[in-house]
Amino acid sequence: MHNGIDLDVYFEIIIYPVAALFIIEMVSRAAKIPNWIKLLTQGVSCVGFGTAYLFMHVAHWLTAGVLLALAFALFYQAKVSKLNPQKALY
Repeated sequence: MHNGIDLDVYFEIIIYPVAALFIIEMVSRAAKIPNWIKLLTQGVSCVGFGTAYLFMHVAHWLTAGVLLALAFALFYQAKVSKLNPQKALY
């Protein structure tokens, strides 16, 4: 069953959020940005991609759900990192 989206589009759907997280990570390390700001920015990017994937022509529910769950985890880690940096996992 074909849903109108080619294989290269599926790869792009996977690559874009990963690239965004990687770029945010590298920029924050180079600029010595605090860990909680980096995590918050990564969470916001996951929410952006997740909501964009929900409103695409052919919605990608599973990908959007995973990105929104990752955003929740990133927001939690940002909170822990801001309140007690020694307690942060990394």
